[in-house]
Amino acid sequence: MTRAPWIVGVSGASGTPYAAAVLRALLDAAQPVDLVVSRAARLTLLDETGRPFRDAHWKDDLSAWLGSDLGDVTYWPAGDLAAGPSSGSYPCRGMVVVPASTAACAGIAIGLSKDLLQRAAEVNLKERRPVVVVPRETPVTRSHLEHLIALYDAGATVLPASPGFYAAGATATAQQLVDFVAGKVLDAIAVPHTLFTRWAGLPRQ
Repeated sequence: MTRAPWIVGVSGASGTPYAAAVLRALLDAAQPVDLVVSRAARLTLLDETGRPFRDAHWKDDLSAWLGSDLGDVTYWPAGDLAAGPSSGSYPCRGMVVVPASTAACAGIAIGLSKDLLQRAAEVNLKERRPVVVVPRETPVTRSHLEHLIALYDAGATVLPASPGFYAAGATATAQQLVDFVAGKVLDAIAVPHTLFTRWAGLPRQ
């Protein structure tokens, strides 16, 4: 059987816990993953977690970041524009960009392809595969909104990192709020998960 992974692109916006939660959930669901980490994301990861992410030691660094053993993961350096995901003929199921910086959203929206993350997202859009972008930065400018609209019009799901509180209430932990967003990402690509309690309505008295 041909391996068909989900491509996960991690860009430089603050919010690496969202990326970690999505990666863990995909691996827990036994989904193959191709990972692309932008240069800016490495700086953000180091700042938010104190952990490096190095090409030569990516397995050890990724395992330490996620706090778990790795499943079926292939890593592609962001500067490798000859990598598999840069081509529409490369078999994959779609792509998630989490978190999605304003620069990454703009680059994908206008087809800049300045690195493998942007190129892979553009390829998946043109191939009409599922693409989910998770912008986290706030507030937003008009140009950012225009780029998000362009992504929506191109077929992407724009899924802001906006956690809901109904699953855990006002006392929700940070991890529960992160998991809520990660669960919405997995819902958008139809991968089963148990990351949050679903709204079931209020029973009539």
